[in-house]
Amino acid sequence: MSELSIELSWDLGDGEMAAGKFSNAHEIIFTPSHKIITDAAPDWGGSALNTNPEQTLAASLSSCHMMTFLALAAKAKWPVLNYKDKAIAYLGKNSKGKMSVTKITLQPEIKFSDGFTLETDEMEKMQDRAHRYCFIANSLSEEVDVKIL
Repeated sequence: MSELSIELSWDLGDGEMAAGKFSNAHEIIFTPSHKIITDAAPDWGGSALNTNPEQTLAASLSSCHMMTFLALAAKAKWPVLNYKDKAIAYLGKNSKGKMSVTKITLQPEIKFSDGFTLETDEMEKMQDRAHRYCFIANSLSEEVDVKIL
């Protein structure tokens, strides 16, 4: 079994440890050369200049889905040239009444070599397979919606 880790660091700094008086901004270190500043979502008092956990969840799902799709496309000998996605995480109350990411929408836009075409149902089947085989998708309990562009 693989172990994959991050390091997280938060400091009170000049804040006061009282409700509404401290910043949630913190650093997440993925590798020595890749660090991000993360905060609460803006609706929850965080800075829109920083990433937030909900965005990073959507990014993780989008990235995993893309890598799974590319692996499947390579096996099928589909000549993919470019893959773009705009993943959207929706916040709300889940079926238990708890605040959560209730849905993530993926909107993959894929470009192929000139002359290569697919029927819509072929793309839908491949996207469905990519979703079913994606490690992150298999870790989520809420809805994931894939809208092919």
